Amino acid sequence: MLLRDLVKNIDCELLYGDFDLEITDIAYDSRKVKPGSLFVCIDGMVTDGHKYIQSAVNNGACAILVEKDVEIKESVTYIKTKNTRLALAKVSSAFFKNPSEKMKITGITGTKGKTTTSYMLRNIYKQAGVETGLVGTIQNMIGEKSLYAHNTTPESYDLQLLFAKMLDDNVDTCIMEVSSQGLYLDRVACVEYDIGVFSNLSPDHIGHGEHSSMEDYANQKAKLFSRCKKGLFNIDSEYARHMMQDATCEIYTFGVEGVNEKKADFLAKNVVKDIHGVEFTLECSYGVKRIKTCMTGGFSVYNTLAAVGAALLSGNISLDEAARGVEDVKVPGRAEAVETNDDYSILIDFAHNPESFINIIKAVKEYAKGRVVFLFGCGGDKQRPRELMGETAGKYADFSIITSDNPRTEDPLSIMLDLEKGMKKTDGKYVMIVDRKEAIKYAVLNAQKDDVIILAGKGHETYQIFKDKTIHFDEREVVAEILEEIK
Repeated sequence: MLLRDLVKNIDCELLYGDFDLEITDIAYDSRKVKPGSLFVCIDGMVTDGHKYIQSAVNNGACAILVEKDVEIKESVTYIKTKNTRLALAKVSSAFFKNPSEKMKITGITGTKGKTTTSYMLRNIYKQAGVETGLVGTIQNMIGEKSLYAHNTTPESYDLQLLFAKMLDDNVDTCIMEVSSQGLYLDRVACVEYDIGVFSNLSPDHIGHGEHSSMEDYANQKAKLFSRCKKGLFNIDSEYARHMMQDATCEIYTFGVEGVNEKKADFLAKNVVKDIHGVEFTLECSYGVKRIKTCMTGGFSVYNTLAAVGAALLSGNISLDEAARGVEDVKVPGRAEAVETNDDYSILIDFAHNPESFINIIKAVKEYAKGRVVFLFGCGGDKQRPRELMGETAGKYADFSIITSDNPRTEDPLSIMLDLEKGMKKTDGKYVMIVDRKEAIKYAVLNAQKDDVIILAGKGHETYQIFKDKTIHFDEREVVAEILEEIK
């Protein structure tokens, strides 16, 4: 594609060279530059792409897009713009011929529930015979083909490439998790959304390298609703009004009877929760239907409402199809049951902050006949309220096991001592075991009849990150190995 056509929708100036260049690819990492590439310099959290211009040129870049003053080396074309992140989104969309314009895309944002809701919605489409793409935390998918997901929301070039691959495989329906960072960093700047979904908002990404305040966090999330045709909002969230106030889309709501004085467009009534999942009566303009899902906990009611509501708003799915689609959905690492062949249960869950601790523990306590044993840690190099995490576990669980998560560059024991400070504020019973496998083994060996053991924090992850290495660590495999050892 000609460089002139790639940059026609961005405000830029030619510093040196020629707009009439043939561009064969786009790269924002100099190591991925191929001959004929346009190299876009991104000033990122970790490093600054402007430092790697020479490396990009050495690898064959024929044009460089910058936002800073740089030394001009008269062998390639230089273009300058004010915001190279936004420019990357625009040139990437143009390079792949604006794929999102040819697709029906549902974007789901919020602190919690994005992954589960996206899997529920995908299962609805699958049951109805519609092939979908999926973009999210656990994996990216094109139909049944799974692709590695580095970020919840990929960088704009990678996202546009993914959309283009979906279209090549005749997949024109996509469900994607939309993170606040994805919105803030313009990764989704050129994505056309048919439906946007807001689940909830709680303090989780506040701090250095993330958002400066809850207001900033909420403002970034709210951007989605000026970029979609229809918006579906959890009216029971205290941030629903904030999300809707500047929305330019059609507004629809979902909620549970008795929680909010406003009646939702998709309303759950007569909710029943037990060990097998949740069920409720859905009342909406599409009809009245008893909805059942095998996902447990009160939060599953909201995730189910969001998925069913989004499916119905798409205009492609009937109420009966939506109901069938959420019945047997399974989400890796979200209240995922692990087979034990014994009289106690084990769940793997991604809970990694105080509010998600409360949600999963309370959900399990609604049906558990025995103790709720809560095994948890905290990721290193992350802004997490460690003391509050420990205090929350101490207040809500019957017994806690403090262990490692992904310590990264930090000392695992130091992280655990921070968690213990909060635990000591409560009367909660606990032990501390640094090695996570040994901690899980302790939980299994000391399990009592009807106990439910929650392995929190890792969820779908299949690795553990230390200062000097990353190891394979899949808790499903770990539990199976421990059970085999004991047997």
